[in-house]
Amino acid sequence: MRRIITLTTDFGLDDHYIGVMKGVILGINPEAHIIDITHSIPKYDVVKAAFKAQNIYPYFPKGTIHVVVVDPGVGGNRKPIAIESEGIFYIGPDNGVFSFILDNNKGIHVVEITNPEYMREEMSNTFHGRDIFAPIAAHISLGVDINEIGEGLESPVSLNISKPQILDNEIKGDIIYEDSFGNLITNIPGDMIRGSSKIHIDEFIIDSVASSYDDVGKGELLAIIGSSGFLEISVNQGSASGLIRDRKLTVLK
Repeated sequence: MRRIITLTTDFGLDDHYIGVMKGVILGINPEAHIIDITHSIPKYDVVKAAFKAQNIYPYFPKGTIHVVVVDPGVGGNRKPIAIESEGIFYIGPDNGVFSFILDNNKGIHVVEITNPEYMREEMSNTFHGRDIFAPIAAHISLGVDINEIGEGLESPVSLNISKPQILDNEIKGDIIYEDSFGNLITNIPGDMIRGSSKIHIDEFIIDSVASSYDDVGKGELLAIIGSSGFLEISVNQGSASGLIRDRKLTVLK
């Protein structure tokens, strides 16, 4: 059965870990279609992993299985989980990597992975990506129901990721993600913002929201609604991260 399985990790590309996970998946389902999203999440950065997971799933068809492994507590008390929401599956540690998924999606069903039948027989306490998450993804890709792999989990971990504060004529928000270009992505949804909104951040005032980077000169600061659908602070052909120290901002409606 040819099903899509995506991989998102903080493993990097220098070691054998990603290749091993793929080998486990293909050993169970040779027809699985494996897609690497990224393996460059900063080490142990669960919040960035959660943001990536939220921005991945809308662009894949139903039936896709998303494996997210950023797992600083591997082998400890945190639970391995599988999630199903509207025909899409998510597999990884119960440490907050699925916070946005849990908060924003409908029809969420979560199970704690407990059935050894669908895991590798030889188990390491340091590589659950290989021994639990990869085989579980492969078995689900073959049609195994997630209720067969474990028991329902009522209260999965969801991180307390800040939400914008909406006041009478202003919105107070936070930078929650920095991409590789140095763009600073806020927690303020674009539909809260008007083109004439004024943004105060650090020592800077941005008088309006740009429609493209080309609205300002090279090296100039701008605010824009980015591809994630949130307000971003950017520099045209430069890095806002190197310019902005404060991670809080105020938007005047």
